[in-house]
Amino acid sequence: MKKIIYYLAFITFLVSCGATTDKKAELDKLKAQRDKLNDQITQLENKIDPTGKNSEEKATTVDVTDAVTSVFNHYIQVQGTVDGDQNIAVSPQIPGIVTAVYVKEGSIVKKGQVMVDLDDRVLKQSLEQVKTQLNLATSIFEKQSALWAKKIGSEVQYLQAKANKESLEEQVGTMKEQMKQAKIISPIAGTVESVPLRVGQQAAPGTPTSTIRVINMSIAKISADVSEAYATRIHDGNSALVSFPDLGKEIETKLNFTGRFIDPTNRTFRIECKISPKDIVLRANMIAYIKIKDYTNDKAFCLPVNYVQTDQNGKFIYVAQKSGNNWIADKRMIKPGKDYNGIIEIADGIKAGDKIITAGFQNLNPGEKIIF
Repeated sequence: MKKIIYYLAFITFLVSCGATTDKKAELDKLKAQRDKLNDQITQLENKIDPTGKNSEEKATTVDVTDAVTSVFNHYIQVQGTVDGDQNIAVSPQIPGIVTAVYVKEGSIVKKGQVMVDLDDRVLKQSLEQVKTQLNLATSIFEKQSALWAKKIGSEVQYLQAKANKESLEEQVGTMKEQMKQAKIISPIAGTVESVPLRVGQQAAPGTPTSTIRVINMSIAKISADVSEAYATRIHDGNSALVSFPDLGKEIETKLNFTGRFIDPTNRTFRIECKISPKDIVLRANMIAYIKIKDYTNDKAFCLPVNYVQTDQNGKFIYVAQKSGNNWIADKRMIKPGKDYNGIIEIADGIKAGDKIITAGFQNLNPGEKIIF
């Protein structure tokens, strides 16, 4: 009986193993069929475009923009400095001791206003003496003139009295002018920037310690040095933009002066422009940037410079070209013009309405199918 039981158990095990092997083989067969179907599906999907039509060529997606004309301006930018249109250093015309100072830093002065007095006591005394002599000479001349009118006396006496009177009058005039020189007078209206003089100090003409600076900033002057390479492109009247980096302001103006002298040390020439500051406060020696317009084209085709590519034949761009029912990439050779601030002028090679490819052109080939 035990042997019979063992035989039945062994037969059941063999049958079970055979069934498992058949199912595994069937599973492997179905997986192989599935992988084959997936490959066929993938191939069909690659041959169908987004419109549902069969296509043997895959299209590249790009962005395009229509070519239109616009204004193109080219500028030359230089760094300059600010100054007042009137910036005057005033010193005494004669040496002397300072007796009075009427202004201080920041004082507003008028043209002709006295700022400093020098000791003029000696001049005053001399003037009074000459005036006394003049009074006497005038009296003598009047009497001599009356006698000469009656034909009394000689003509020589009359002429001597006249000459003496006129000579003393000239001396009085000269001494009055000398007394004016004993004062430091502002030649312009403006603001006093520095006053180094003090009462009791010895002042002398042309010395820094005796010089008062007066600036009028109602009209500001911006000046800069420009390379001689631009000498033929910059002229009086050129439009310019003046910007102040510390103030965040930009003002339109024109050049009012272009130098005719090239500095041999740095090969530059001087330019200047003037502005009337209204809502901004400018100070002498402030940094300013001048952008001088040296070229303009009112009807230019302009593109960002990164749209333009280069090969051994020159500069080119890609343009979308219609070909039957499709669009293809057309390699268009161009003639570039000037460029400024990342924008380039296209002098030749495109026309109004051309669809310029602006994105996706990096790996394009001429004639390649595109969509946008």
